[in-house]
Parts: sequence; C-alpha cells; structure tokens
Amino acid sequence: MSLTVHLLNFIAPACAVAAWMALVSPLLMGNYPKWRAWRRQFLVNSIIGVTVLLLGLLWFGNDGKVMTYAAMVLACASTQWLLTL
Repeated sequence: MSLTVHLLNFIAPACAVAAWMALVSPLLMGNYPKWRAWRRQFLVNSIIGVTVLLLGLLWFGNDGKVMTYAAMVLACASTQWLLTL
C-alpha cells in the first residue's frame, strides 16, 4: 500500500502538468483540438513528464528537486508546442 501511494505521489506532478497543458494550451494557442487530441496530448505529456522525473531521480539520487520539476515543465511545454504545430 505504501509503495502504491509513493508511486502515485511520484507521478502526480507530471499528470497535473500534463492535464493543465492539454486543457489550457488551446486557449493560449487559439486552436481547439477535438477531445481525442486532448487525450493524446495528456498521455504524451504525462509520459514525457514521468520520464523526466525518473531521470531526475536517477541523476540526483532523490525525488522532489526543484531542478527536476523545472526540467519537467520545460520538457512538457516543448512537447505540447510540438503537438500543437
């Protein structure tokens, strides 16, 4: 149970950033994709975010570093930009 909670808390920031970018980017970019495109954007951004968090965990030796979160936001923003081209 404790491992499940820890893993969910580990991926929660990546999923929150992915959801925020998938829902807010159409308002900022001016294009409104269909529902399936939003789900795809959420899924791709979540995978990218979790990957960056995992790389930060391996690089720094522990999770929760601000540098890792900054890299995750930058990676998700770059991915979101590429998905909306």
